[in-house]
Amino acid sequence: MDAHTLDLLEYHKVRELLAGYASSSLGKTLALELEPSTDEQQIRAELALVSEMVELIGEGQPPPLAGLNDVRLLVRRAAIGSMLTPDQLLEVAGTLHCTGNVFRYRMRLDGKFARLLALLAPIEDMGPLAKTIHGYLDARGHVLDMASPELARIRQQLADLDERVQQQIKKLLRDPEIRKVLRFANATVSGDHYVLPVAINYRHKIAGVVHRTSSSGETVYIEPAAVASLSAERVVLKGEEEREEKRILRRLSGEVGRVAKPLCFAIEAMAKLDLVTAKARFSRDFNMSAPQIDTGGGLWLRQARHPLLEHLCRQVAKNPDARNPGSAARTRTNAPKEVVPIDVRLGKPFRLLVITGPNTGGKTVTLKTTGLLCLMAQSGLHIPAEQGSHLPIFRHILADIGDEQSLEQSLSTFSSHISRVAEILKLAGPQSLILLDELGAGTDPTEGAALGRAILDELDRSGCLAMVTTHLGDLKTYAFTNAHAENAAVEFDSETLQPTYRLLIGQFGMSNALRIARRLKLPRSLIQRARRYLRRRGRRAPELKRLQDLRQEAEQARAEALRAQHEADRQREEYRKKIDELEREAERAARLKSARAQLRADDIVRVARFDKPGRIVRIDHKKNIAIVSVGLGQWEFPLDEVFPLEET
Repeated sequence: MDAHTLDLLEYHKVRELLAGYASSSLGKTLALELEPSTDEQQIRAELALVSEMVELIGEGQPPPLAGLNDVRLLVRRAAIGSMLTPDQLLEVAGTLHCTGNVFRYRMRLDGKFARLLALLAPIEDMGPLAKTIHGYLDARGHVLDMASPELARIRQQLADLDERVQQQIKKLLRDPEIRKVLRFANATVSGDHYVLPVAINYRHKIAGVVHRTSSSGETVYIEPAAVASLSAERVVLKGEEEREEKRILRRLSGEVGRVAKPLCFAIEAMAKLDLVTAKARFSRDFNMSAPQIDTGGGLWLRQARHPLLEHLCRQVAKNPDARNPGSAARTRTNAPKEVVPIDVRLGKPFRLLVITGPNTGGKTVTLKTTGLLCLMAQSGLHIPAEQGSHLPIFRHILADIGDEQSLEQSLSTFSSHISRVAEILKLAGPQSLILLDELGAGTDPTEGAALGRAILDELDRSGCLAMVTTHLGDLKTYAFTNAHAENAAVEFDSETLQPTYRLLIGQFGMSNALRIARRLKLPRSLIQRARRYLRRRGRRAPELKRLQDLRQEAEQARAEALRAQHEADRQREEYRKKIDELEREAERAARLKSARAQLRADDIVRVARFDKPGRIVRIDHKKNIAIVSVGLGQWEFPLDEVFPLEET
């Protein structure tokens, strides 16, 4: 996809929003690296995956991804013989535990979630290794005494030695002669050594090792000779303890290394699962739906909303001091700002849509909404539009939106736009979506309109789908002379002189400059003079009005036909789902009947009436009854109330 277009349509902000729904760093990374695809099968598969996860989350079954971390580098290090630290082993253990949870999650999934089952197939249950690691290490990463008998013995010896040191220190502190030379009557610790604070003048009164001197030089800290010998024993034991701890850590690291390959496969699958879950949560939060991929090249967005604009409106609702959310939001009395949904149709039967209307009416937002939703769909994301929206797969989505005056290249706004249009025309083709804002603006209106018509002719010749916005009156009549083009207007309330932001296909919009000027108190005489000038140039107005009415009626008829087709498709899909569910129920019933036919004495079953397991004592398939031992008694049940354990 064209990088400049991705930037203009703020696709990166959608990825950032999506990343906020991920549970792990792995999922966030995949979300931030998400790119639109042009592979039809891949796009359909991704959309179906997200739809399955949306349904699962709606049923209260989100995947258990707690503890998932990107430990692939640590695992690979362990595989080549490196020793992992306790903290690293605990991080790996969290991911190992997650594999067990996801493995059991997969076992609980219904067969109708076939794509999710296939996604989770590489994940093995490595939870037992996580339990092993937690059996050797505590939550702070300390090796437990029970990790090995040798470690327990060494630590017991260290505890006994510390007790002897404490007793020796207490004995010295009770000696009156010793107390006379101390600066204060307590021992302290210097590193791993117990020391006595001795006044510098009495340094030679106590035999031992000087470990440090106070900053004033008045006190020396001496480890008594009797304690020093015990400290030497302690150093030896600490070395043995460290060697035994390393041996245990190497053994645990070796266990991790042995599962390196399946664990890396599982991590990649769980990362993809996290991304799919983030897409599903994003979809549910913004009330999105899966678009239908239209291989016929038709684009139909039903009640589409710009996701970034909606996010901004939500922020405004939470914080009224936030900045204005933009031109496609309106304010109701005592209500937060909200996004006005739009209907956009392109490709059947017209390929070019010329949008007109006043400034701040939502023309540019219409372009951005259409382009961004196409990018989202091709990234495997649901889109904020009603069900039944159709989108083709575009190889190129190319846009020229906004004021892009180039100071570095010394280009004016007009020159910059024309340079961009030239680049777009080179790539435009049958599988392209072209979005041009303010076509023909920035120069003389007559020349701009002529150039705009020529550009529209070239877009028509290329076979692409295109949406352009314009203020030029001459371009408003282009659709009347081209069967592949259609007009559209952003609706304007003539009473309040405010835009409603709705898109009306089949109409062309008026700038309403004179009405707005009157509302803004421009002198009446000036406005009347402007009307006279306008009437001189408006000779063709009745004819254009009649053409517009005819095209609007045709467009309304087409829209009604599309809505009827969508309703028929929806009912057909519901019927298909019901048929599939009935077939699954019949298959389950057949399996259960077959399993009951194979029951014999001593088989373990579950009895529906008691909801307890029992053992078959005797079974009579002809009479369809079974004698089952449940608890302390034997009971006779119809076979319909007896379930083989594997069918429970």
